Amino acid sequence: MRLAVGDEELLLARAVQEVITAARAADPDVEVHDLSAADLNAGALAELVSPSLFGGSRVVAVRNGQDADKALIAALVGYAAEPVEEVYLVVTHPGGAKAKALADGLTKAGATVVPCGKLKRYDERLAFVRDEIARHGGRTSQDAARALLDAVGSDLRELANACGQLVADTGGNVDAVAVQRYHRGRAEVSGFTVADAVMVGDTAGALEALRWALDTGVDPVPIADALADGVRTVSRVAAAGRAPKYTVASQLGMPPWKVERAERQSRGWTPAGLAAAMRIAATLNADVKGGSDDRGYALERAVRDIVAARAQR
Repeated sequence: MRLAVGDEELLLARAVQEVITAARAADPDVEVHDLSAADLNAGALAELVSPSLFGGSRVVAVRNGQDADKALIAALVGYAAEPVEEVYLVVTHPGGAKAKALADGLTKAGATVVPCGKLKRYDERLAFVRDEIARHGGRTSQDAARALLDAVGSDLRELANACGQLVADTGGNVDAVAVQRYHRGRAEVSGFTVADAVMVGDTAGALEALRWALDTGVDPVPIADALADGVRTVSRVAAAGRAPKYTVASQLGMPPWKVERAERQSRGWTPAGLAAAMRIAATLNADVKGGSDDRGYALERAVRDIVAARAQR
């Protein structure tokens, strides 16, 4: 049993995903049931956590535990007192007074509590950066971690993406020089700012953000990476269909907030447009990594072309 407590969406999503990954490592055929507490009742829970007649293991993830009604709270706490060996139960709860009986009951029953609160202190975010780089197989120094945190800002989503991309681009040795090369400029103007505008068809906003980022020294490579990530994410989420966001998140290995954002951005896109955008992003990747003499122009052209692809029918 695991109880993830806090209001940091990235950490909550990871706490759930870690349980699913561990269960699949032990049993590749494990059943995964990923539900919101608001969509679950005590009767349905009883079926999910009952021993299977055919054997096999199950993951039951209950998100947004604060939305559980009294009957569901009682059922979850009751199950926690007598858990079934082949069932992995993970519950998320933001903390606070709402449905506090659920968090208290699971804790008393012996659930492993995973803190997932906002990282408010600078030293906590600094530790997150170092841990994130190590998680991707890289290494870094305290100075480089500070430089990245100062450049990117405090948003864990952007920090996590920046850490992963830096490890990939540097071969794992993330030093201060690499951080300065890829992430100079204002933290609030990043490749993600440009990509978010592009994916909703805001040409003017995307070009304004792009020009500001380039003028303040942001390297073209992470901007191109962010554009590619935006197109790729929307493509994957659009292909997943109309399933609930938690189901899609589990299937794709993405945090729910990323699925929800991609669903919003996917409005107006067609399969043909997304395929064209993927080709544009691939060409841009080559251009900014040495294929073009004017990387800024290559970025502007890609921004315009991807927005134009959105209009393809």
